[in-house]
Amino acid sequence: VNAPMIQLNDDFYEMLTPETTIDLLEACKKGNPPALTKWGSLPMNGQLSCEGPQGKTTLQKPFPGIEKFMRKDLEQKVDPKT
Repeated sequence: VNAPMIQLNDDFYEMLTPETTIDLLEACKKGNPPALTKWGSLPMNGQLSCEGPQGKTTLQKPFPGIEKFMRKDLEQKVDPKT
């Protein structure tokens, strides 16, 4: 979990501090929110994603039966290594 975070519509801004929260809200008020990463979120501490320096360390194989819980319209083929 990259808390504290804010969701604005479909966008997620994570790893907020009091200062970055104010910066984010000021940028949004001016109509110029920060660009998101390709994962649809933006950790505000400079990270590119929530993975640590060793990459994924859990759930490395698909969970059996998970496909019945996944929305087909949201599937994206994103390579987290790029």
